[in-house]
Amino acid sequence: MLIDSHTHLEMPEFRDDLSEVLQRAEDSGVEYIFTVGTEKRDWRRALEIAQSYPSVYAVLGVHPHNAKEIDDRTYPILKKLCQNEKVKAYGEIGLDFFRNHSPRDVQLRRFREQIGLAKELKLPIVVHDREAHRETLEILKSETAGEHGGIIHCFSGDEQMATACINMGFYISIPGSITYKHANPFHEIVKRLPLESLLVETDAPFLTPVPFRGKRNEPSYVRYTAQKVAEIKKVSFEKVAEITTENALRVYRLKSV
Repeated sequence: MLIDSHTHLEMPEFRDDLSEVLQRAEDSGVEYIFTVGTEKRDWRRALEIAQSYPSVYAVLGVHPHNAKEIDDRTYPILKKLCQNEKVKAYGEIGLDFFRNHSPRDVQLRRFREQIGLAKELKLPIVVHDREAHRETLEILKSETAGEHGGIIHCFSGDEQMATACINMGFYISIPGSITYKHANPFHEIVKRLPLESLLVETDAPFLTPVPFRGKRNEPSYVRYTAQKVAEIKKVSFEKVAEITTENALRVYRLKSV
């Protein structure tokens, strides 16, 4: 069995064929899927999907792109929604200094605030970090952000950062981009990290793995990421599936079906 630890089923790309997408995931051995609502317009849709399908759970928060949109109503709404039993983590939150859709000072402030809210809710956090490795690590350490566990989603840092995050209680999540030709430096990092600290994800509809690159990504394709991890680490696919599933169940506090 496999778990897609991070996807976006609430996005418009899945509006017309969600049931078929989920059936293909089930047929591919995907046991659970975690759909991540990253802005106000997506939260209720993500939760609605999670409540409609037993295999789907929700993760809710404000993406760094949308940090500038946070107002006095945002956190009370999120706090209420996150108390639903189908919400298993808070996120994705963090820093994105590549796009800078929100000013950097706003991102930094809101990241700290959301870590605080997640701790209040006693939820693990899902962290977005793009071109902000030093600042992300600094905040995670100073805010003791790993108190209730968490995931570094779509990891893009170096081995030193990965080790520091693991030591703080975080899992490192591997996306489909590990199958791309330019991903060899990332292969070396994954090779040296303990399998017991890894998750696999699609980040669908983005980052579609080979051999489907160029098409919409979907949870059933998480198998190709797991296969690549197995190849890199020279272990069986079954071992990667088993251990990454155990890891996801642990961080999201679920029991296997």
